[in-house]
Amino acid sequence: MIRIFTLLLTLVWGFACHAATKKKYPGGKQYMYRLTLADKHDSPYSLDHPTRWLSSKSVERRQRQGLALDSTDLPVTPRYLKAIGAVKGVSVVGQSRWNNTVVARTNDTLALQQLRQLPFVSKAELVWVSPDSIEKEQPRWNVHDHYNPWDSVKNERYGYGKDQIADLRGDSLHAASLRGKGMTIAVFDGGFQNVNRILAFRNTHIAGTHDFVWHNPLIAQRNDNDAGIYGSDADHGTRVLSAMAANSPKVLIGTAPEARYWLLRCEDQTTEQPVEEDYWAMAAEFADSAGVDVINSSLGYNDYDKPHRSLRLDDLDGQATLISRTASMLAGKGIILVNSAGNTGMGPWKKICVPADAREILTVGALNTQGINAPFSSVGPSQDGRVKPDVMAIGSPAVLISGRGAIVRDMGTSFSTPVVCGLVACLWQAFPDKCAADIIGLVRQASDNYLAPNNIYGYGKPDFWRAYMIGKQPTQALSKGGMSE
Repeated sequence: MIRIFTLLLTLVWGFACHAATKKKYPGGKQYMYRLTLADKHDSPYSLDHPTRWLSSKSVERRQRQGLALDSTDLPVTPRYLKAIGAVKGVSVVGQSRWNNTVVARTNDTLALQQLRQLPFVSKAELVWVSPDSIEKEQPRWNVHDHYNPWDSVKNERYGYGKDQIADLRGDSLHAASLRGKGMTIAVFDGGFQNVNRILAFRNTHIAGTHDFVWHNPLIAQRNDNDAGIYGSDADHGTRVLSAMAANSPKVLIGTAPEARYWLLRCEDQTTEQPVEEDYWAMAAEFADSAGVDVINSSLGYNDYDKPHRSLRLDDLDGQATLISRTASMLAGKGIILVNSAGNTGMGPWKKICVPADAREILTVGALNTQGINAPFSSVGPSQDGRVKPDVMAIGSPAVLISGRGAIVRDMGTSFSTPVVCGLVACLWQAFPDKCAADIIGLVRQASDNYLAPNNIYGYGKPDFWRAYMIGKQPTQALSKGGMSE
């Protein structure tokens, strides 16, 4: 009886503590709809003048790779956007030119009928419903303004990150002065806590930041100078970034310390809903316009909050979901996507998450330090039979920098992915005339399971020095099976 009472008291206390961290979502019920548009008629934009909406670097990247612009590159017709925004009680949250979609927000469900009646709207889907409550803002951790003696490794330039880069022979690329210089990497995540204050990023070249997640203005925001993605409660993006961009000798040096970085928030920490696919697509198009070469996305989706339908295995074909359709376009735009496989290997789902199923990308699984697949690492294949994951790297655990600026070890395909992504940028630095598909093929071809790929280990662990040597061959061509798509 005492034992039961103690358990009950523990449960009540736990519930009370949990309730104390919650607050009611302000402003009443709100909704977001994804509107798919029928066409791009009456557009003032022309493919003959792409620099009106794309950066010169983006245009030059495509020209260098021999990639033509097409109708997906044209912006959404401005007249359609204006008409959507003119519906009473409706505001436009964002848009995707590649998918010809618009995300519209309203607190009036009757407005949906008016949106559906617009002659250029072919489909309307509910992609977000405001939650009843959200977590209260948590206090931020203090940032370490110095390293402790135990944070460094004497006589080891890479510090605690030596194993994860040497395992892929990325240190050999660095020794050849291939450290990501001249390359631009976009990092998609949910928050980059204290990146602007952490010692390890003092020498990191941050090109800029952008937030694609809609934030309710009625929710209190921090008023300090670090508000925004640097002031986020989440440090997942900080840890991801550190695997590539950290540059503290004898503590941690990432795999692409000389690259430029765009930090893009497209993950909503408060809920798990399909609108995050739209945010991701907006981030991808922004990255394209900004002239990004490589994207690191340590994000994946398969299970959505009610009332939305969670994904089914037959959705994993690289095209069924908006996020994977978008991801599958990236190589055709001249960009390499490196995406985490997911951490569902020990659960009922087990398979990769979207957009890890996309075509012509590098999906990364996680290995432990003995080179064995981590049990949590999601497996393939894609629904249409393509090998997934593509490659593997240390992620159980990886050595990273936390939002407090301290050395930590954390597990997940989220962290094996940037180890690979940084080295992809370094490899491409050596071969600026190769297209995205060629570099993807080189990475696969230089992996240790290339001749017998499977759906647990993929093409295996890449040897980036070998990829570099293969790429230097004057008549090098991808072997049969180099591109599984």
